[in-house]
Amino acid sequence: MRLDSRDIAILRVLSAEGRITKAELAARVGLSASPCWERLKRLEQAGLIEGYHARINLRKLGPHVTVFVAAELADHTPASFHGFEDTVQHYEEITACWALGGGFDYLLQIVTTDIDAYQRLIDHLLESRIGLARYFTYIVTKRVKGPVAPPLALLTDTAD
Repeated sequence: MRLDSRDIAILRVLSAEGRITKAELAARVGLSASPCWERLKRLEQAGLIEGYHARINLRKLGPHVTVFVAAELADHTPASFHGFEDTVQHYEEITACWALGGGFDYLLQIVTTDIDAYQRLIDHLLESRIGLARYFTYIVTKRVKGPVAPPLALLTDTAD
């Protein structure tokens, strides 16, 4: 799908302010409401907009710890990768998981109430025999940046 500067503008605004009204969105991107609405529907139908989400301030919610885990599997077979990926889907505490190229196989983002809860999760993953050979734990001490909108204009080949 080829995007123009107005499509990029719509995506940029929505990635920062998902609850903006359609009228305000149209005004911000320099379109009248109807053409803006048509573009928005087209972007949704094309799968460029996967959903609208609230960004929760976990510090206001209560005590928690965010942990990144670099994981390496024992076997590098398609079945091992599929088994690991299927398993992590079932853990609410695993809030994100990325497959990596290079030294480690996966990077997991985990949010739990405390380090003890994190360790119980890791113990459970190890006991479940999903092929986890090694893992390295990185505890987040503070968020410096993010989440932010991706650099949309740099990532697209715009028509204008």
